[in-house]
Amino acid sequence: MRLPLDRRLSLSAALLAVVAGVVPATAAQAAASPFAAPAAAPTTAAPAPAPDMEAVTQALKNTLAVGAPGAMVRITGSGAPLTSAVGVQDRTTGAAMDVNGRFRIGSVTKTFSSVVLLQLVDEGKISLDAPVNQYLPGLLPDDRITVRHLMTHRSGLSDYTNAMFDKTVPGFEAVRNKVFTYQELVALSLREPRTTEPGVSYQYSNTNFVVVGMLIEKATGHGVAKEYEKRIIKPLKLKNTSYVHPSTEIKGAHLHGYLHPDEAGAPLVDSTEQTVSWAQSAGAMISNTADLNTFTSALLGGRLLKPRTLDAMLTMTPTDAANSRFYGLGLRRYDLSCGTSVYGHTGTVQGFYTYAFTTRDGKRSLAAVANTSNKGAANTALGGTLEGAFCGKKTPAAGPAAAPSQRGFALLPALTAAPAEQDLPERGSR
Repeated sequence: MRLPLDRRLSLSAALLAVVAGVVPATAAQAAASPFAAPAAAPTTAAPAPAPDMEAVTQALKNTLAVGAPGAMVRITGSGAPLTSAVGVQDRTTGAAMDVNGRFRIGSVTKTFSSVVLLQLVDEGKISLDAPVNQYLPGLLPDDRITVRHLMTHRSGLSDYTNAMFDKTVPGFEAVRNKVFTYQELVALSLREPRTTEPGVSYQYSNTNFVVVGMLIEKATGHGVAKEYEKRIIKPLKLKNTSYVHPSTEIKGAHLHGYLHPDEAGAPLVDSTEQTVSWAQSAGAMISNTADLNTFTSALLGGRLLKPRTLDAMLTMTPTDAANSRFYGLGLRRYDLSCGTSVYGHTGTVQGFYTYAFTTRDGKRSLAAVANTSNKGAANTALGGTLEGAFCGKKTPAAGPAAAPSQRGFALLPALTAAPAEQDLPERGSR
């Protein structure tokens, strides 16, 4: 018997962007060429308001209230970095959340993988509109699937994590220490029916970024770990960011991650140590809030890609019915209530929810994490940090009909609208 939806919200909505399940494109959207022009992002001429740290901290407290052991945030771009942390990073010792601690970033890995692949595009080694099979002959059953289709989740390749984590804890324990090859993961996907014709509609799938990893390794002759290190980690001096697959350890000071079982009232599972081999280039990286701030700021600030390639990455199509959430090439855009658009990715991997977003100019960045997963309400609550961080203090509504204030929990329209992406059952890394 299938468990109620509210108990299944969260093992993957990058897991590795938050959220991610997907709302298919409308027929009209599918008929139009999705890459004719970027979806215009709202802009605001006024300077960014100061972050409302009271609202941000309240969002973190709301995250604890619905099941996370701990939650924290780091915001840059308005003077000295602003941080807030609540709860514990280790339920056994009771150690408080450490804003410098490392954690698994889930599908934020997809943006790292996208940057590497797009640098290869800049170098002329890969073409976005070439068939994947041109570079990996015979890998996929359809020569129409292009590199761009992978990066925009429009390939139609099934997400193998749907079946893998159909039962949350048993699924996790079955793969916690397992080491997969890329080919094995692709084979798992190809056992399932394809979700759409290539290019027709957005359907989030970890398989896409497993294949992206394969493309990176084929084009460079190196493992993805070396390419992340050479092209992103060392140039940006990301001292707390790593790709250690298939090692299970998070070295140095780190958070423990806790997985919620599907069964109500069942004890949390410490999911900190695992290979994350089931995700690899789709969701196996480790980082901390400071490094994620640096990464997203550098990316949108133009330090990692040529302007035309960054423009291609920012070519967005809607992923929700409210047209407030968008996806480009391994990058999300959320349109906030104040008219500001933020860019980055969300991550869900067993035991961790992550948000890593920045403004279009890269000048203000947020990284937030909660050390839990398979708890959709906690994921949604953590998303409440975005409004406080980028929109500042809210002006109280005038008139006697004004609703009571819910400081720090004024979420993006897409986070409150139904069906929002993270309100679908979690599968894999989002």
